[in-house]
Amino acid sequence: MVRKLMFKLLPVQILLAAAGTINMIVSSYFASNFVGTEAMSAVGLYGPLNMFFGAFALMLVGGSSILCGEYLGKNNQVKLQEIYSLDIIISVLAGLFFTVTVILLALFDLTGFLTHDATVRPLLNRYLIGQAVGIIPFILSSQFASFLFIENKGRITQLAVLVFIVVNLVLNYEFVAVMHMESFGLALASSIGMWVYLIVEAWYFISGRSHLRFALKKPDMKDCAAILRIGLPGATINGYQTFRGLIVNKLLETYVGAVGISAFATANYILALFWAIPVGMQAVSRMLMSVAIGEEDRKSLTEVMRVALTRYVPLMCVVSAAVIFMAYPLTHIFYKDPSDPVYMMTVWGFRILPLCMPLGIVCMHYVCYAQAADKQKFVHVLTLFDGMITVSLFTAILIPSIGMNSVYIANVINGIVSILIAIIYSAISNKHFPRTLDEYMVIPDDFGAGEDEHTEISVKNIDEAVTISQDIQEFCLSKGIDKRRANYAGLAAEEMVVNVIDHGFTKDKKNHSVDVRVVCKNDEVILRIKDDCVPFDPKERNHLTEGGDAVSNVGIRTVYSIANDINYQNLFGLNVLTIRI
Repeated sequence: MVRKLMFKLLPVQILLAAAGTINMIVSSYFASNFVGTEAMSAVGLYGPLNMFFGAFALMLVGGSSILCGEYLGKNNQVKLQEIYSLDIIISVLAGLFFTVTVILLALFDLTGFLTHDATVRPLLNRYLIGQAVGIIPFILSSQFASFLFIENKGRITQLAVLVFIVVNLVLNYEFVAVMHMESFGLALASSIGMWVYLIVEAWYFISGRSHLRFALKKPDMKDCAAILRIGLPGATINGYQTFRGLIVNKLLETYVGAVGISAFATANYILALFWAIPVGMQAVSRMLMSVAIGEEDRKSLTEVMRVALTRYVPLMCVVSAAVIFMAYPLTHIFYKDPSDPVYMMTVWGFRILPLCMPLGIVCMHYVCYAQAADKQKFVHVLTLFDGMITVSLFTAILIPSIGMNSVYIANVINGIVSILIAIIYSAISNKHFPRTLDEYMVIPDDFGAGEDEHTEISVKNIDEAVTISQDIQEFCLSKGIDKRRANYAGLAAEEMVVNVIDHGFTKDKKNHSVDVRVVCKNDEVILRIKDDCVPFDPKERNHLTEGGDAVSNVGIRTVYSIANDINYQNLFGLNVLTIRI
């Protein structure tokens, strides 16, 4: 079920990650074809700043989504609502600050830290003013996308992305090709597109249909600190990439010239469209890992990593091979003259940089887990090397002798070094080379229920459902649970599973399953029942039949009478029922 869920949620997250990339590709196309190479350099020089704002947005998304995932796993609705409101407040305030800062940098020509090129700098300043208009929606839209993910309303994000693409294309054509607004028009088009994108996403929450509700009140500084502390390590890689971008741009400006910056920016922006696939994978895995940690579900936690290594990585190898094969056609979209130096520089970018993507999935998922598991010091070390040190160091070493390709090769070396760091960390923590996925992830021995404290049963039809009661009773008795509660546990599981099969499996023509997890720990029996059918809260059905027909929904009523506690929630389209006996 975890594997199915990861691939079910993946398309929306990929599309979300691709939204900003499509924006930059459109800007690059109009810059190179309607304004000139200098405008393309301005777009490339803005890259580090855009990366910084993206890092801040990612920090808030990472911190808030991990906390929300944990509170979902614990079914703590009050804290869930508080984190949602606090995240929106921080996003708006930060967006305002960044907007004012960027406008001041452009108006007073304080952009010398980005470039000293007298031809490019005026174009860059005008480009910054246009981009400043879209900073607030850029940060906020990332947050709403994450919360729509929690609400299982990914289709709204899909709609927002499609609307954004259309608006961006139309406005770029109007502002750049027709009105000749040059670099300012490039930036303004994308900024207006971001506002439209935000409105489409936010409308669901404003309309009152959402489970999450915004409440303006004095923020809890402990929660604020928790969002920043948890989200910072995972987002620092983007922050480090900001400084890496500044360093690499300076090296290219010194050894290759502005043409090198244009080639690198072009290759990066096109490849960022394909990088949306690993970024989407990471977004899905981050939330599922945080929920598994909240539920203390060791098996689901390792299953997410297993899917990443055995399914995501091979898929990305195929995508990388396809990009390498299309190196010339992709380059020709932006540069038409093969004799122009920028042409072959860009071709080599498409030939070498795709090799990073399969390596990046491994590193991104390790960071994702370490962040959710609160291994913050290690995340800082790994992201420091991955985000800045390795690429900057090897580029500086190689660029005097091999020129432009040094940047591309350094990125591939970076992927290899990052994986080695994760393996070395695992080996040091375990005091031997990791032999299992648990050891590779360095999951604590006392995390969740031990192997002898839980059992898991997957049910696909009614014949399997009728045998589940006996299996659970025998397991509970073997763990020292008294006969009465063992019988109750078996009865509760069978009643709920049969109910799902009778009413959920028949709602559509899809193949469904019910996963039952039984934990016997500290003299308590915990049943967790998950299914991928239509949403169904047994509590509502129990209330409807109270005081009515004595035989109506007798199974559900019996379970409520024998259980100490029952909690239901719908997570990402899955019904999750937790029963304590």
